[in-house]
Amino acid sequence: MQLTKLTTLLHKMEKLIFIVPCYNEEEVLESTYTKLDDLLCRLIAGKEIDKESKVCFVDDGSRDRTWSVIQDFCKKNNRVRGVKLSRNFGHQYALLAGLESQFGLFDVYVTVDADLQDDIGVVSEMLLRHREGASIVYGVRHDRTSDSVFKRQTAELFYRIMNKLGVKTILNHADFRLIDKNALAEFLKFREVNLFIRGIFPLIGFRTANVYYKRKERELGASKYPLKKMVSFAWEGITSFSVKPMRLVLLLGLITFLFSFLLIIWVSISYIKGLVIPGWFSIMIPIAVFGGIQMICLGIIGEYIGKMYSEIKARPRYIIELIENK
Repeated sequence: MQLTKLTTLLHKMEKLIFIVPCYNEEEVLESTYTKLDDLLCRLIAGKEIDKESKVCFVDDGSRDRTWSVIQDFCKKNNRVRGVKLSRNFGHQYALLAGLESQFGLFDVYVTVDADLQDDIGVVSEMLLRHREGASIVYGVRHDRTSDSVFKRQTAELFYRIMNKLGVKTILNHADFRLIDKNALAEFLKFREVNLFIRGIFPLIGFRTANVYYKRKERELGASKYPLKKMVSFAWEGITSFSVKPMRLVLLLGLITFLFSFLLIIWVSISYIKGLVIPGWFSIMIPIAVFGGIQMICLGIIGEYIGKMYSEIKARPRYIIELIENK
C-alpha cells in the first residue's frame, strides 16, 4: 500500500509543459496566458505537477505583434518560454517545433491551440488518465454546438472519409492532447515532410485514453482555419496516409473502359440507323469524357508524385529563429 502511494506521488510531480502554436493571435494571447498560468499555479499547488512546469508559445511567423507579446510574457514570468519560427510554416509544423524544441526537458506535454476553445479545465483529468497508465490522452469534443452546422457536418464527413480510406483517427479530436515523454520520443521518429499529426499518434500503439469536453466559442480574434485551409488540411491528411485514391484511379479506368465499349456500340447502331450527323457525335463525346477523366487521374497521380518529391528533398520542416527563456 505504501509503495502504491509513493508511486502515485512520483507520477503527480512530473514536469509538464503546454505547447501553444500561435499565428496572428495578438488579440487573444493575454487572456490565454492568464488562463494557462492560473492553471499551472493550481496544478502545482495541488501537487499534480512539478513546480518547474511551464508554458511554451510558438510564434508561427505572425505578421502582427504576437511575438512581441510573447517576449513580454517571458520577461515577467520565467514559467513562460517562447519559440519564434523564421516564417509561417503552418500549424502542424509550429506544433512540431514546440514539441521537438522541448523534447527531453519535460515528462508530460499538453498541446492546445491559442484560442483555448478546447477546455483546459480537463487537463487534471488528462493527468489522472496518464497516472493510470495512458501514454497519450486525447481531448475529444462531445459537444460541437459552438460550431456552425456546416462546420460540424464537414468535420464528421472528413472523419468518415478518413476511416473509409483506412486511416485511423479519433472522432472529434483535433490537436488537444497529452503526450508523455516516451510517446513523444516515438512520435519524433516519424520524419515525413507532409505532416498530419492527428493521424500519426494512433500509429504509435501505446496505451491511450479519451477525455471528453464541450468546445467553447472563440472569445477574441478570428479563426485561422477558413474553408480553404480546412479543405487543404483534409486533403493533406487523406493523401499523406492512404493510397486508396490511387486505387480509385484504376477503378475509374476500368469503369471508363466499360463505358467507352458501350458507347462504341451505341454510336455504331445510331450511325447505321442514320440518327446522328456523321463524325460529330462519335468525336465529341469520347473527347469530353476521356479528357475529363484523364485530367482527374493525372491530378491525383501528380499529387502523390509531388509528395514524393517533397519527401526526397528532405528540406527542414521548420526553422527556429529565436528561443526565449531556454
